[in-house]
Amino acid sequence: MEQYIIKGGKPLVGEVTISGYKNAALGIIAAAIMTEETVKIDNVPNISDIQILLKVIEDLGVKVDRIGNHKVKINASKINTVTADTDSVRKIRGSYYLVGALLGRFNKAQIALPGGCNIGSRPIDRHIKGFEALGSEVKIEHGLICASAEKLVGTSIYFDESSVGATINVMLAAIMAEGQTTIENAAKEPHVVDVANFLNSMGANIKGAGTDVIRIKGVSRLHGSEYTIIPDQIEAGTFMFAAAASRGDVLIKNVIPKHLEAFTAKLLEVGVTVEEYDDAVRVVNHNRPGSTHVKTLAYPGFLTDMQPLMTTLLCLSSGTSIVTESIFENRFKYVDELTKMGASIKVVESNTAIITGVERLTGAIVSAADLRGGAALVLAGIMAEGYTIVENVEFIERGYEDFERKMQKLGATMAKVDSNDTKAIKKFKLKVS
Repeated sequence: MEQYIIKGGKPLVGEVTISGYKNAALGIIAAAIMTEETVKIDNVPNISDIQILLKVIEDLGVKVDRIGNHKVKINASKINTVTADTDSVRKIRGSYYLVGALLGRFNKAQIALPGGCNIGSRPIDRHIKGFEALGSEVKIEHGLICASAEKLVGTSIYFDESSVGATINVMLAAIMAEGQTTIENAAKEPHVVDVANFLNSMGANIKGAGTDVIRIKGVSRLHGSEYTIIPDQIEAGTFMFAAAASRGDVLIKNVIPKHLEAFTAKLLEVGVTVEEYDDAVRVVNHNRPGSTHVKTLAYPGFLTDMQPLMTTLLCLSSGTSIVTESIFENRFKYVDELTKMGASIKVVESNTAIITGVERLTGAIVSAADLRGGAALVLAGIMAEGYTIVENVEFIERGYEDFERKMQKLGATMAKVDSNDTKAIKKFKLKVS
């Protein structure tokens, strides 16, 4: 097992380039198996979740060629099974997109129930509702999502609650269904749009992605394509908040500023300077941040993935802040770790954190329990006095490419070491002391 060791108290300064969007890449890779022709995908993030999904589709008989660190070529002409029941499938949340992709192409899919971070209830009932509306029978048997249909027929589907996963999954299943499908109360997130744009580049007929009504006219087949994945708005937001929290000056490159507007608004509200360019943002902060109130919402609101980073920034604010989590009920698990570092946070009714700003955080041994909470602990370590050790970094590496290297390039004093290698920890401390 590996861990990060961090010596905090140093502002982050410089430039960082953002990788491709993990959440878009998962849907796009699943979509790529819906044609017999070759698909080339660029700006693919080199992270564990993506490598796992590529391995899963290879096990289905798909030919995957990795061209460098960020480009893959996929040919799914020789898929030999519609069943994916391995430990790899269960490790990631995005594996459930294979249900929609295989059902859409072959009218049948058997995929192990997905895994991912334990941040609260993440039911797939809306996915099932959508598949059934298209004419599929869906059962959960032996830990598998089993979907089958004689044929899929377009229909109108209304989601009681907006769901990114269900929107993408039903979109995949519907693109070759007979007739027209309308998805109402669809998710509007950028990666929904990116998956739709990719499918359209393969010959699908999807209109309205990015609005709450998506209309899909079924086509008979899809063809090959070359496509570049959009930048990762969550990684970009993470470095924006890291710059603010460390009282630094960072230019964050390869971003779509419109996707970051909710983060920018909150940073401006607490007194941080944010400058926008065509494909970059610069975040500058030299002062203690002010206090604010935040509530997580579906895009274009303040995203739940950024909530741990916002809470961590507010630990050193000049007042009392309230952060309300409206999406996942277990998203505050990292708070206990922050309190080990001197943060003053009280969680009430499981979904609201009251943060009283303190003068300083101090280093401690803390443990990541999920992806974004783990990134928040790294942020806290950079803010804190002394040494912080963040355990279970495999959670963080599920969603961030070369995280410690990018932080180091900005001046962070941190390293990744084996948790059993006490000599490496001592060597790090001697080197930076």
